[in-house]
Amino acid sequence: MESVDYIVVGAGSAGCAVAARLSENAACRVLLLEAGRRDNHLFISMPAGWGKTQDPHSRFNWAFETDPEPGLGGRSVPLPRGRVLGGSSAINGLIHICGQREDYDDWVVAGAPGWGWAEMAPYFRRIERNLGSAASGHGREGPIAVSDIVDPTPLAEAMIRAAEQAGIPRTSDFNGARQEGVGYYQMTADGARRCSAAHGYLRPARGRANLLVRTDAVTTGIVFDAGRATGVRYRHDGREQVTGARAEVILCAGAIGSPQILMLSGIGPAEQLRRHGIPVRVDAPGVGANLQDHVVVPLMWRLRDGQPSLNSRLGSVRIVLEVLNYLLRKRGAMTIPAADVGIFLRTREELTRPDVQFHVMPLSGELDSDARKLHPYPGYTLAPNVCRPTSRGQLSLASADPLAPPRLQMNYLSTQYDIDTTVASIEWARRIAAAPALAAITAAETCPGATAGTRDQLIEYARRAGTTGHHPVGTCRMGADEGSVVDTTLAVRGVAGLRVADASVMPRLISGNTNATSIVIGERAADFIRAGRR
Repeated sequence: MESVDYIVVGAGSAGCAVAARLSENAACRVLLLEAGRRDNHLFISMPAGWGKTQDPHSRFNWAFETDPEPGLGGRSVPLPRGRVLGGSSAINGLIHICGQREDYDDWVVAGAPGWGWAEMAPYFRRIERNLGSAASGHGREGPIAVSDIVDPTPLAEAMIRAAEQAGIPRTSDFNGARQEGVGYYQMTADGARRCSAAHGYLRPARGRANLLVRTDAVTTGIVFDAGRATGVRYRHDGREQVTGARAEVILCAGAIGSPQILMLSGIGPAEQLRRHGIPVRVDAPGVGANLQDHVVVPLMWRLRDGQPSLNSRLGSVRIVLEVLNYLLRKRGAMTIPAADVGIFLRTREELTRPDVQFHVMPLSGELDSDARKLHPYPGYTLAPNVCRPTSRGQLSLASADPLAPPRLQMNYLSTQYDIDTTVASIEWARRIAAAPALAAITAAETCPGATAGTRDQLIEYARRAGTTGHHPVGTCRMGADEGSVVDTTLAVRGVAGLRVADASVMPRLISGNTNATSIVIGERAADFIRAGRR
């Protein structure tokens, strides 16, 4: 049987960091398993390509889907996750956010000592190679390139001015001392080319003889011997294979993949495992619990005819011209991430930090998330989400078949806090759209429309239009208590030689996009492992 020192399962945001860092020691042999394909495709490197890679039919997307969501009118919500080298960092919207300092201090309060801002801040600087205009306090030599928006849309400044007129201060750095404000997002890109975790970490490391990377390798379970993880079973080249791990196995398969693999390997809620005929190795009720995500509510306006919007530039034959502009000049609409303008605001003046985030987009389209069809007229979208939702969901097995997707019940908008804050965010969006800079060029509100004026109507719209923020976390909660799935060094409770390092370990969802934090978790995991080896 083949044997290595470390097996890393999942080449996503965290897994690439873990594998690259562990392989810096030439004496250690590292195997990185990725269920998806290689990342050599234009839609991955081109920032606006995320719209294609997240399509449910894309070969780079696991294309998960939630169970019918009671809080969203019984709709099932598509939940894209990356199935490719780089994981979701290769198909996400590229927005680089570290979260609020208080988020990590809240982790400590939630039972994760050693994960406060004081410990996390140096890692955010470590991962970052900031090529943009951000002020001091940023990393300049890290593996992940972070840059300013290359070619902001003409509508962006009008949106920023409108937010300022509505009382939101302008900021040049959402990752600075204070997150609050309106301004341009920075993106994980080297100029106009995406910098995924695979690009930043794996490409420089691929020449190392001690790092093995296998794509199209679907992990089906963990091998144990006397209570210790000693290897991994996976399907590769059409057959079941087993590779041994002399030191450790590190699961980095994400908030959906990691708990599923644990349960398939006998670590999870005992009753659920028995129901699927899986022998119970560790009764761990926390596996799959604590599932959290941002729910985004897109609100749209129609612009007056002739106003700048991406609707016309991305429609029909003009999108071909935009792709050519990108290929030849690295300019134009294809350089834009999921949103070029962002807002973090406090819905109530007495709050000490922002409780709502906006993705501000210079386009509008049909609410059907599968269609991705733009409106035939110019428009824009203000898409708010609650920064720290209190709704909690559950991941569970659908069957013992490792190729069957798990069941996902997100329970979006299931708490009064989430509902109240969502309504407040819609009211803030309307306040911004009514400010002079946007009012002068806006023809009408199209979604939900001016007739939706009561609180109940706004709640109904949020339930009808709300969708994933693409930030599932929490299903292998980290903590110092016995109910946590992993301890504060990310070691799985109840067994030896096994860790989880990805977004699943977050005790609470952070205030913003989760890619940077997931990479930091990978960096910290590598440090814990190396310290243990010494």
